[in-house]
Amino acid sequence: MKLPLIFTLSIHLATSVLASAPAPIDRQAVVSRHNPSLTAIDYGAPLTVGNGAFAFTVDITGLQSFGEAYHQNAIPLETLARWCWVTEENAEGYTLADASVEFVQPNGKTILLPSRGTSTEAGLWLRRNPRLHPLGQLSLVWDDAPNGQLAESDIQSPQQTLDLWQGVITSSFTLAGQAVTVTTTCDAATDTIAVKIDSPLVAQGKLHARLDFPKGHDLAVKNTPGLDWTSPDSHRSTLVDQHTIAREVESTHYFATCSNALQQVDTHSFLIGKGVEAQLQTPNSTQFTLRYASFADAAPSYQTALQRGRDRWETFWSTGAAVDFAGSTNPLADKLEKRMILSRYLTAAQSVAPVPPQESGLTCNTWYGKHHTEMTWWNIGHFIPWGKSEYAETNLQWFLDNLPNARLLAESRGLRGARWSKMTGPDMRESPGGNPMIFWNQPHPIHLSHMLWKQSGSEETLRRYAELVLDTADCLATMLHFDEERGEYLLGPPLWIAQEIHDQATSQNPSFELAYWRLALQIAQEWREALSLPRHPEWDHAIAHMPELPQAHGMYVALESHPDTWDNIDSRHDHPQMLMPLGFLPDTDYVNRDIMHATLDGVIAHWDWEAKIWGWDYPMIAMTATRLGRPQEALEILLRDGPNNVYNANGHCPQGSDRVRRSANQSRPEIAVYLPANGSFLSTLALMVAGWEGCQVEHPGFPKDGTWTIRAEGLSPLL
Repeated sequence: MKLPLIFTLSIHLATSVLASAPAPIDRQAVVSRHNPSLTAIDYGAPLTVGNGAFAFTVDITGLQSFGEAYHQNAIPLETLARWCWVTEENAEGYTLADASVEFVQPNGKTILLPSRGTSTEAGLWLRRNPRLHPLGQLSLVWDDAPNGQLAESDIQSPQQTLDLWQGVITSSFTLAGQAVTVTTTCDAATDTIAVKIDSPLVAQGKLHARLDFPKGHDLAVKNTPGLDWTSPDSHRSTLVDQHTIAREVESTHYFATCSNALQQVDTHSFLIGKGVEAQLQTPNSTQFTLRYASFADAAPSYQTALQRGRDRWETFWSTGAAVDFAGSTNPLADKLEKRMILSRYLTAAQSVAPVPPQESGLTCNTWYGKHHTEMTWWNIGHFIPWGKSEYAETNLQWFLDNLPNARLLAESRGLRGARWSKMTGPDMRESPGGNPMIFWNQPHPIHLSHMLWKQSGSEETLRRYAELVLDTADCLATMLHFDEERGEYLLGPPLWIAQEIHDQATSQNPSFELAYWRLALQIAQEWREALSLPRHPEWDHAIAHMPELPQAHGMYVALESHPDTWDNIDSRHDHPQMLMPLGFLPDTDYVNRDIMHATLDGVIAHWDWEAKIWGWDYPMIAMTATRLGRPQEALEILLRDGPNNVYNANGHCPQGSDRVRRSANQSRPEIAVYLPANGSFLSTLALMVAGWEGCQVEHPGFPKDGTWTIRAEGLSPLL
């Protein structure tokens, strides 16, 4: 039968359109080509499984058999959950007033702030409490070894791979000539580790798993402390039944429940044996699950935990955004893509919880596990352009829940609205030290809420975050002081700017904070209008009377009160925050692009790159270079192998200006892992690939030199 001409043309047109449409990214291929794979012990590359709020980090055995060696040399092996906090008895009844000092504000009035940190007993107790508490350490036990303790030399021909697509670690090696394979994963629905051990040594009854509980962390060490195995009588591990251990540490109670039978072998040590419910598949195989919770409940089966973990990761990778650099000939392409994939995995595994993450995620403790709210944007902002807004919203829920506490804090400091603590635990209580003088944490809830609203465009998002945005903005406005003589507003003192090297008692009008204040108040006014509310006249007055960004020698400087950025090398280390008003923040008429070009030139040429510079500084500088239309420099800086910008095989980026000596021949960074580096990298990459609102350049962060092939799906532009 001859088809009508119009029908034939329609078929041809549809076929042509389909043929010309690009094929979807093979997401599994992109992810899987960066699976971490180890063939030897690498103390800097332990692998982690996690569900965002709970994580388990393993050595080459697939468990935590060499915990002390890994901590001594690089990265600890820990099990952490964001709900397990411990508070010592406050026998002296310390309050923030006991750690407070008077500071003079620009209006001549004094304010009392808890700035005495470790210099007083009160400050020390208030910094250390509450603190995130480590859960149990799970190790392999080999009966033929002294005291069952494996030695590193016992592990022969190791092969270990993390399947990123499924969130499963497979560790294979030989032990006394016998093959051993350990499979490790994490349940997505509960805080449960799932483990399978395959070996003839299992059938021989010579290979087991042992669970040990430490007292906590070594409190003498602020960052990357070791586990404290002293004072076994100071905490309790009680075998309630053959599957359940009740833990008591200070006033904290939690439970560890195992699918297999437990045998107590010491005060805080338990063997995981082959009871009647041991779920053996073959004589050479044993599998079990170990669940942690604040209440006693049964552990899920191995297959259930395994499948839920796989489903979570397959959904994570299959939905939201994806970027593929296959076909690029630029030598940086593989490095960039690998860092992208591993950073996405690590942040999704460790930074999605009702209590926002600490800087070291759920790998180890830094600053006693406290959340640093100035890191909130770096930690979770990237989830929004990468199509995982629900992950950012999980963290922002903490800000919604703590609005009453933030209002009380604002009131205590003579402010309106909601003031956010800088270094805090679940309760939003400030930690003494320099923390109360940190200001740049304050606009983050506004910025993040606005990103969510811009992406969703929904009335529901607007309504959900309205109080958070408006109350936070009201506090921003009252933190400013109007100088009648100058006809301008002043910010600080007291103030500790983002570049944490200047005198807190005298610092005033820092460039980044001024720009962030102005933008946040403009956003808040936009929200008021969207909510059918009148513009706030005081906020408009502040926007109109912000001082110019401070500068010297034709470049922006860190702050008005100490304008020696380009005259004093000692002022050119730590964060080059004078770049942030255009890069981290969108282009506005508040910033002179020519001056910012010169400022970027100054940072590239004259910054003290060998001194203390942080993992988020490199991406932040690359943001400025990208928005200024300088993609070659953006790429070079983003991927530069400089201090605190070297990423290990597992995707972690250790930090530290000081090296902590552990032996005559070994040293490790002060901060073993640093998730703000991963998060800032992802936000910057989103900017470089997807651009920003109003950007007319495709992939503005990449040179148009023919060496880059970039395919992106679902990636949203930044503000």
